[in-house]
Amino acid sequence: MDTLTPEQRHKNMSAIRSKNTSIEVALCKALWHRGYRYRKNDPLLPGKPDIAITKYRIAIFCDSEFFHGKDWDNLKLRLENGNNSTYWIKKITRNIQRDKENEQALRCQEWTVLRFWGGDILKHTEDCVKEIEEVIFEQLVGEDQTEEYYKDFIDKEFPCD
Repeated sequence: MDTLTPEQRHKNMSAIRSKNTSIEVALCKALWHRGYRYRKNDPLLPGKPDIAITKYRIAIFCDSEFFHGKDWDNLKLRLENGNNSTYWIKKITRNIQRDKENEQALRCQEWTVLRFWGGDILKHTEDCVKEIEEVIFEQLVGEDQTEEYYKDFIDKEFPCD
């Protein structure tokens, strides 16, 4: 049950941003301090990745747990018992589907795609940066492990043209 009035809920929801979120800013600052340069929300790439390190063709998405469906089965059960459940289930299901489509489109353009949950970025920023650096290191030493890295994740539902 929603504890806020419709006006309060409207105010809260209208304050949610799609750019320059706290999780995105935290990861951007950590990368910048390490000397990595990037583009933010590049409109030329599928899904407008939150961070695109163009030099290494790495697209990074900073996903909030709610809107991108972390632990979807449990979240879906909670939503079914809440207000406007049909809307939220449809919205988040479509977000998950769109994330898969954009990720596949980026892979078809030979980009490496990394996704981090907001909580992981805020609590373990250095671990996220290390994961990004590992991908960069693999590219620098010439190990073509992209196919091996993604073999379990390649989605046959969205093949490259």
